[in-house]
Amino acid sequence: MTMEAERTLGEEQLTQLAEVAAQLRVDSIRCSTKAASGHPTSSLSAADLLAVLISRHVRYDWAEPSNRANDHLIFSKGHASPLLYAVFKAVGAISDQELVDTYRRFGSRLQGHPTPALPWVDVATGSLGQGLPVGVGIALAGRYLDQLPYHVWVLCGDSETAEGSVWEALDKAGHYGLRNLTVLVDVNRLGQRGPTELEWDLDTYRRRVEAFGCQAIVVDGHDLAAIDDALGRARQATGPTVVIARTVKGKGVPEIENKVDWHGKPLKPDLAERAIDALGGVRQIRITGPQPEPAPPTGAPAAQPLQLPRYDRGAKVATRNAYGDALRAVGVRPNVVVLDGEVSDSTRADRFTDAYPDRYFEMFISEQQMVAAAVGLQVRGYRPFASTFAAFFSRAYDFVRMAGVSRADIALSGSHAGVEIGADGPSQMGLEDLAAMRAVQGSTVLYPSDAVSCAALVAQMVDRKGVNYLRTTRGAHPVLYDNDEPFPVGGSKLLRGGDDDRVALIGAGVTVHNCLAAADELASAGINARVIDLYSVKPLDRERLLAAVRDTGGRLVVVEDHYPEGGLGSAVLESLADLAEPIRLTHLAVRGLPTSGTPTELMDQAGIGVSAIVAAARASV
Repeated sequence: MTMEAERTLGEEQLTQLAEVAAQLRVDSIRCSTKAASGHPTSSLSAADLLAVLISRHVRYDWAEPSNRANDHLIFSKGHASPLLYAVFKAVGAISDQELVDTYRRFGSRLQGHPTPALPWVDVATGSLGQGLPVGVGIALAGRYLDQLPYHVWVLCGDSETAEGSVWEALDKAGHYGLRNLTVLVDVNRLGQRGPTELEWDLDTYRRRVEAFGCQAIVVDGHDLAAIDDALGRARQATGPTVVIARTVKGKGVPEIENKVDWHGKPLKPDLAERAIDALGGVRQIRITGPQPEPAPPTGAPAAQPLQLPRYDRGAKVATRNAYGDALRAVGVRPNVVVLDGEVSDSTRADRFTDAYPDRYFEMFISEQQMVAAAVGLQVRGYRPFASTFAAFFSRAYDFVRMAGVSRADIALSGSHAGVEIGADGPSQMGLEDLAAMRAVQGSTVLYPSDAVSCAALVAQMVDRKGVNYLRTTRGAHPVLYDNDEPFPVGGSKLLRGGDDDRVALIGAGVTVHNCLAAADELASAGINARVIDLYSVKPLDRERLLAAVRDTGGRLVVVEDHYPEGGLGSAVLESLADLAEPIRLTHLAVRGLPTSGTPTELMDQAGIGVSAIVAAARASV
C-alpha cells in the first residue's frame, strides 16, 4: 500500500490508515502473548500515531538503513517494542514469523527493548528519558554538520516526561532551533503503577513545552486525520515541534482500555484471541511510505596530517592542557566534534572551539544531554569528544551505561580528578569515576601521567570503538616521556626497574609522580623500587604486572587518587586473581572524606603522598 503525503485525507485513505493501525495493534498483541512477556498496552495506545507516521511522513528506505538521507525514528518509550517491531514487519523489514516466534526469545534480535542489533534502530532505549536527548544529537548533526533534510522523529511516553533529561533535551532543541526534530508524546494517562503525574492535563504539557522554545501541537491521538495534519505541520515548522497526543492505554481492546494494573502484562491467549477477532483478525498489509530525497555526494574535506603537540621533557604541563592541545590537533579529522558542559575553559576543550567553532556544541550545565548528544552524533558517523569535570559524569552515568548497550563510539574526558585538585573541596573531586567507567561494558579507561602520553592517547581515542574515558588532572606535573613515544592502549610504562627490585610501585596519573619521588627516596636508603605507569586502566597490562610479581617476590604497592572501591587497585587485583603464587599487595587510596587544602596536603592526608608510599614500601620489604 502506497500513500502520498497529501494534506487532506479522503475516506479511502482514512480507511487504509485504520487498517494499518489495526494491524499494528494485532501484531503487538500476537508477539507479546506468544512470548508471555512485553508491554502491549503501551503499544496499543500509540498505534494510530505510528500508522500515520510510517505511512505518510517518515522518509525511509527500509531496504537500505544506511542511506544517509533516511529519516530517523527513535522509540524513547522503548518498552513499546511490540509496536516498533510491528512497524518493522509492516514496512517489510522483518517477517511475520520473526516477529511472532522470536520476540523476547534467547538469541533473537527482537529484544525486550530495542537495540542496534537491528539495523533500523539507532540506539538502545528502554531507560526512560534517553531517546529524546539522543534524538537531539542526531538533529544537531542534521542541521549543523550533515546539512541534509532528514527529519528526526521521537516517540515518548507521558511517564518519562517526569525525567529531567526530557526537559534538558527540549531546552537544547529550542536553543539550537532544531526544526528537523519532532517529538510525539503518547499521553495515555497511565504509568506502571497507576496514573501519571499530569494524567490528561494536556494544557500543562503544552505550556511546559512552549516554555522551552518548542512548538506544541495538541491532538486526539486516535483521530487519524488530526494526527496527519499535526505531523505535516511539524515537518514544515521553523523550530522543534512536540505533538502532544491524548491517547487511551490499551486502545482497541475494550476489556483493558484505560485500566490500571495492565502495564507490562501480555494478554492471556483467550483474551488475545478475542481482542484480535474484535480488531478484524491478522493482516499482512505491506506499507511503502515516502522515500528520502537522494543525498548529495559527501563533500567533507580530507583530513590533514596529524601533528600532535610537542613538549619539553621536564616541563610542567597539566594533562588537561595536553588534552586541549591534542583535541585541537585531532580536529584535522573532519569527523571530530566536541561538546562540553560549560566548563571548556577548565577542561581545555575551548582550544578546539577556537580552531573549529562549527564543530563545537555547548551543552551548558546539562551533562545528561551532553552525553546523549554525543551518542546521537556518533549515529551519524562523527567522533564526539565530550568533556566535563570527572565528578559531574556521575549525573549522566545512566547515559554512559546505555551508550555501552548501544555499542556507541564516543570519547569522554573527565578533568579535575581526585584530591589533587586542591582547595575546591570534595564536591568537585572525581573520586569514583574510574570505578564507574570501568564497569561500562566494552569501555576503555585511560589515565595519563604526563602531557606526551595524554596527547598520544587522545589521538588513539578518535578511532577506538566503544565508550572511551580519559581522566585528566588539574595541576601541572613534569613531562616524563620523549615526544613520539608510543602509548598503546592496554600497555604501561616501566619508569624505574631492574633485576634486583624489591618492591613495585604502581600508579597512574598524578600518583606516578609520587611513586617516582618515593622510589628516589627508597633508593637513597638502599631499597630498589620499580615504578610502573599504568596509564591504561582498562584494558590493563597484565604481562607487566606478572613480571613485577615475579621479580619482586609479589611485593606490590598500588597508589591511586581515587576511592579504594573499583579503581586502579581493584583493576590490578582482578587481573592477578588467578595467580597461584602469593601476592603481598598494599593498596593506597583515598579512604576518608577529603577537605579543602593544597594538593600536597590533601594527598598526604589521604595517604597517597610520597611519605606514605615510602612507608608502605618499607613495610613490604
